[in-house]
Amino acid sequence: MTTDRQPSAEDPIRALTRASHQLPADRVGAAVTREARRLGAREAVVYLSDYAQHELVPVPGDGVPARQVLTIDGSLAGRAFRRVLPVQGHGADGQVTLWVPLLDGAERIGVLELALPAGPTPELEDECRSFASLVAELVVTRDAYSDVFSRLRRRRSLSLAAEIQWELLPPLTYASDRVVITGALEPAYDIGGDTFDYAVNGALVDLVVLDAVGHGLPAVLLASAAVGAYRHARRDGLDLPDVAAAVDAVIAGQFPDSRFATAVLARLDLDSGVLHWVNCGHPEPLLVREGVLIRPPACRPARPLGLQAAGPDLCRVQLRPGDRVLLYTDGIAEARSPEGEFFGEERLADLVVRAELAGDPPPETMRRLMGSVMEHQAGQLQDDASIVMVEWRTGAEERLRL
Repeated sequence: MTTDRQPSAEDPIRALTRASHQLPADRVGAAVTREARRLGAREAVVYLSDYAQHELVPVPGDGVPARQVLTIDGSLAGRAFRRVLPVQGHGADGQVTLWVPLLDGAERIGVLELALPAGPTPELEDECRSFASLVAELVVTRDAYSDVFSRLRRRRSLSLAAEIQWELLPPLTYASDRVVITGALEPAYDIGGDTFDYAVNGALVDLVVLDAVGHGLPAVLLASAAVGAYRHARRDGLDLPDVAAAVDAVIAGQFPDSRFATAVLARLDLDSGVLHWVNCGHPEPLLVREGVLIRPPACRPARPLGLQAAGPDLCRVQLRPGDRVLLYTDGIAEARSPEGEFFGEERLADLVVRAELAGDPPPETMRRLMGSVMEHQAGQLQDDASIVMVEWRTGAEERLRL
């Protein structure tokens, strides 16, 4: 038996849009529960992912049904989050629960639970997806001027360095019809000097992965200055070697005692598939092509940013459609098990290939990869670890749309 939504005086998406104009963050959950009834839902609850992407936390509010925190790896809600697809669950009373991913563009921020009297028709499921898209937009826009969702998402206290670092990061995932960019970093609640940034401007994608020397607040302050200098130089339209020189000058001029940051700065032309980069004392980019790890052509690395005596060489590789480029900090490949075994580049590439074969969307690949790094070190990272994966025309972008 299936059912369509119940007749209503006003379309649910239009009704939620009208309600949103002066809607504070602490009333979003209640507004979603109320307006979802226009879809025929008996109950509706918004869940947000925690910072580490281990749990889904319900958003409370007046009239919102009480719910428990759910695990991403052990629940139907988590399956919808992991696969970026709606998932149905069935109760003993014949009621159907539809779990719909909440996406900010292509970034997963949580899931929406809709309790329906029976299985949805294709038309109703499509309307539920559109409703969930609006809910995601509401969460993102309200989060910009409230602490409600930030407090909800933290399952334990963030360090001050992590607080600053999370505010500095771009969205963890971006997707267009030609490229997917997705990143991850650990330890989520105590990250320090590792960070990344990107910008997509027409046919050009700019990226940086950076590792500031040290730990805690001193490292994150250096990383913040470096990313600010990077964005300033990038937005001034400088070439990659000149961008690196600008960041180097800021670090050298503002931070004493020869402090520095290693980094890879890259630029991908989406029309041609040509990837340029400069390496400033950092691990080399890796390329995964048709399930095989490929090392790009050898290119001399420069000294770290803040210590450069000469400009870096400009490196180049021609990508093929379907290629995946990995930019990462040494906390990934050099992660050690309790027995002293390195995580290594081969294991890193193998995880990416196996995730592709399993049908995991790119952000889920990064989440699982970071889980493997943590597991390899028995949950105790010796160093910050961050990674960005760039996929050029792989088809994965189609799996990040509702």
